[in-house]
Amino acid sequence: MTSDTDPHALLYRHIDPDAALRLTSDLLGKCDDGELYLQFHASEAFAFDDGRLKTADYSRDSGFGLRGVSGETTGFAHANEISHKAIARAGETLQVLDPGRQAGFVPPEGTNRHLYTDLCPLDLVPFSEKVALLEKIDAVARAKDPRVAQVSASLLASWNVVDILRPDGFTARDIRPLVRLNIGIVAEANGRRESGSFGVGGRYLYDRLFDEAQWMRGIDEAVRQALVNLESVAAPAGETTVLLGPGWPGVLLHEAVGHGLEGDYNRKGTSAFSGRIGERVAAPGVTVVDDGSIAERRGSLSIDDEGTPTRETVLIEDGILKGYMQDRLNARLMGVEPTGNGRRQSYEHAPMPRMTNTFMRSGEDDPAELLSRVKDGIYATSFGGGQVDIVSGKFVFACTEAYKVENGKVVAPIKGATLIGDGPSVLTRVSGIGDDMTLDEGVGICGKGGQSVPAGVGQPTLLIDRLTVGGTG
Repeated sequence: MTSDTDPHALLYRHIDPDAALRLTSDLLGKCDDGELYLQFHASEAFAFDDGRLKTADYSRDSGFGLRGVSGETTGFAHANEISHKAIARAGETLQVLDPGRQAGFVPPEGTNRHLYTDLCPLDLVPFSEKVALLEKIDAVARAKDPRVAQVSASLLASWNVVDILRPDGFTARDIRPLVRLNIGIVAEANGRRESGSFGVGGRYLYDRLFDEAQWMRGIDEAVRQALVNLESVAAPAGETTVLLGPGWPGVLLHEAVGHGLEGDYNRKGTSAFSGRIGERVAAPGVTVVDDGSIAERRGSLSIDDEGTPTRETVLIEDGILKGYMQDRLNARLMGVEPTGNGRRQSYEHAPMPRMTNTFMRSGEDDPAELLSRVKDGIYATSFGGGQVDIVSGKFVFACTEAYKVENGKVVAPIKGATLIGDGPSVLTRVSGIGDDMTLDEGVGICGKGGQSVPAGVGQPTLLIDRLTVGGTG
C-alpha cells in the first residue's frame, strides 16, 4: 500500500503533480479562495462478538474535492478519480461563481510540523495477530467475573494521505494515522442485565493498543462499569447540584458550548454566543480552549483540511468570551485570522469550522473537596448520547455512569439519569473547578452538517450548582 519513497505518490498515479498544480491555478485563479483537496484513504475494522469474529472489513479509496469560493458563495465538486479529465470537468461547476472580488487572499502559513507518524498502522500487524488480540480480550473478560454474560471487542484503523493544492501555488501535505480499540461488556445477575464500555485510541500505531497493560486496563474498566450499573437504583428527577468527573464528561462541554463557538454559526448570528466577544459568558475561572496541535491526540491535525496549521485557540478565558473557531471562509468574512479549524470528513465534503480537541483547563480545587460540598446531588462520570440546539444552547445528555451523593458521600449508583440545561447558563453556574484536567481516552466522533470527524474532549472535575436531572425515580 505505502510507497517506500513517498506515500503521496498514491495521489498521482493518473496525473503529474505539476500538471495538477497548473490545473488548480487555471480553474481557481479568479476565485477569492479555494483548493484542490487530494486524498488516499485506507481503513480496516475487526469486530469480535459472542465468542467469534463477526466482521473483518478492509477498504481503500482515493479522490479529490475541488472548491472555489467567491464572496459567501461556494462551488464544490468531487470525484473518486484523480485525473486531469475528472478535475477539469469538476471545474465546470465553478462557472456559477462570480469573478473574485478579493483575489490574492493570503495563503496559509507553511509548516514542517509533524504531530504523528507517517507510517500506516494497517501494514505493520498481521491479520492473525489482530484477531488473536480480540480473542484474548474476549477470554480474559469472561474470566474476570461470573456475571459477565457478553463481551464485544473491536479494532479500527485508518490511514489518510492528503495533498492540498491552492491556485497561488501553495501546497500543503499531511499523512494521518488513526487507531482505536473498543471493549463492551454486558453483566447479568438475578435476571438483570447492565452494560459497561471502554475505548482508547489516537493518531499512532497499533503497538500501543496491543500492549497488555493497555487492553487489560480496558477490560477492567468495562467490567467495573457494568458491575456498578448492576447495583444502580432509579435516578431522582429535579433541579440539583451536579458534580462532573474529569475527562470524557467534557463531551457535555463539547456539545453544549463548543459547537456554539464555531465561526459559521456566529457569523450568521445563529449561536447563543453571537456578538458577545469580550462579554462574560461563564463563571470566573472557566477557561475553554480548542487545541488541534497536541501530539498524537485523536482530534489533532498537523494542518487542517485547508492547509492551515492547527494551534491552541482560547475561546473563553476566565469566564470572558475571547474568540471563535474559524476556517478560512468565515475568518475572511468576519475579518479575523483562520484558527486551523477548517475540517472535512473526506474529499467528498467541503470544509467547515469544526472542533479538534476542546477542553476546559484545570482550576485550583481539590476534587475530593468538591465532592464534600455536594449535600444532595449526583456525581456523573460517563456519558452516552446527547443532543444540543445550537441557537439556544439547550442540551440533553444521558449518563452511562452516575451516582447519588448525600452529605458529601457517594451513596449509590443510579440508572436512567439525563442532564438537561443550556450551555451558556451552565457555565455561569460553575462553582468549583478541579485541579485534575484530563483529556478523554481518544474515542470521540463529532457530527455536524452531515459530516463526522474524530475529536477530543476533556475537563477537570466540575461542580455545577444547579442543573436539571431527568430521572426514572
